[in-house]
Amino acid sequence: MKVRRLPVDPGPAAWNTILPPADRYPQQQGTLRCKVAIVGGGFAGLSAAQRLIDLGEESVVVLEAKEFAEGPAGRNSGFMIDLPHELNSDGYTGQAGAQKREIELNRIGIDYAADIASRCQLPAQVFEQAGRVTGASTHAGEQHLVEYRAQLDQLGESSRWMDAAEMQAMTGTNFYHRGLYTPGAALIQPAAYVRALTGLLAARAQLFEQSPVMEFEQRAGGWLLNTPKGQVQADRVVLAVNGHLQSFGFLPSRLLHVFTYASMTEPLSADQLARLSGVGDWGMLPADPMGTTVRKFSDYQGAGHRIVIRNHATLNQSIETSPSDMKRAAKLQQVSFDARFPMLNDVKFEHRWGGRLCLSLNSTHAFGEIAPGLFSACCQNGLGTAKGMLAGKLIADMMKLGSDADGVSDFLALPEPSRLPPQPFLSIGARLTMRYKEYKAGREL
Repeated sequence: MKVRRLPVDPGPAAWNTILPPADRYPQQQGTLRCKVAIVGGGFAGLSAAQRLIDLGEESVVVLEAKEFAEGPAGRNSGFMIDLPHELNSDGYTGQAGAQKREIELNRIGIDYAADIASRCQLPAQVFEQAGRVTGASTHAGEQHLVEYRAQLDQLGESSRWMDAAEMQAMTGTNFYHRGLYTPGAALIQPAAYVRALTGLLAARAQLFEQSPVMEFEQRAGGWLLNTPKGQVQADRVVLAVNGHLQSFGFLPSRLLHVFTYASMTEPLSADQLARLSGVGDWGMLPADPMGTTVRKFSDYQGAGHRIVIRNHATLNQSIETSPSDMKRAAKLQQVSFDARFPMLNDVKFEHRWGGRLCLSLNSTHAFGEIAPGLFSACCQNGLGTAKGMLAGKLIADMMKLGSDADGVSDFLALPEPSRLPPQPFLSIGARLTMRYKEYKAGREL
């Protein structure tokens, strides 16, 4: 079967671009035999590879369509989040026990990431379980935080308020009136993390870049994967390609393809840092889920002190965004930056990009054995770093330990992604809804 399309990502993967040149891995050529081939070198694929090795698998190949950290893994806003933006979202409704278990599973993913960070001896600038701050700048935003904290209290989750003075001491701006801190999330330099993990894997697995799978077919005893310059014969295959699972012919009309957009500033000068004040590394999630996410990070490997602004989302079922989407995002992000950092009116954005998300209407995953010897660890529902690490770990556990392994049975018990409304109604409705929610977010955007 031919793979219908290859990933298209607009703009640079800025987290990767700002780092020194990375170690490169070869393009797959010729015929290669292995026990397990993993398609996709993002958080899910690399997590699956490392977990398989941890469990004693000695023949693992990872095929990355681009260069490691150039795809969605290098295009997020730099968080690993345990709690959802809204506890009353579809994926967290129902009994308190089910909600708590969903959060526990997210933390399994974060804990596995922390274990790898420890093994790689990563500094706090690359991975730190610093917790999460959600900030409000409007009365409506504060009310949302009050309701959110009440839900956390019902689940027995720890949180504390941050007043305006504490928020300003952290961020350097008086934009935020109130914040809510929860301890379970991590701040991450995603590209640096991916580079470290590939370095750890390279001693035990075979890693290939610029090696997209173009065709695949089931053969007696396994699978044959064709790349541009070679082929891989594998007993078993893991597809860790998130929304591009549909390009392989699976789950048609069941996955939502959303792009989010971000801008990263040029390095801040000493004078600009003095004007900003605040701490070196922090992250801010918006009280309104359609609001603006902000990340400030300090210099690491010569990248400089910078700020990332992320907002705007579009549904693009073609899995490609458009120049007009990028243009609107750039405009919104400049307005958001100016509102938060008026003292930095001479700072320019150096990088702008879009990143792919995959969601399902019923907030479930594309997980498990989808054909004999073919496994999926896809559809992370907007939490690609934490849920990617989790899905990769769990698919490896399923392959080596069985379906009763901790967390695996939870994923297998979920229903498959539900069918989507027909086009063009889906895209028209989604775009109108997203625009309206952005308008309702007001100053939080």
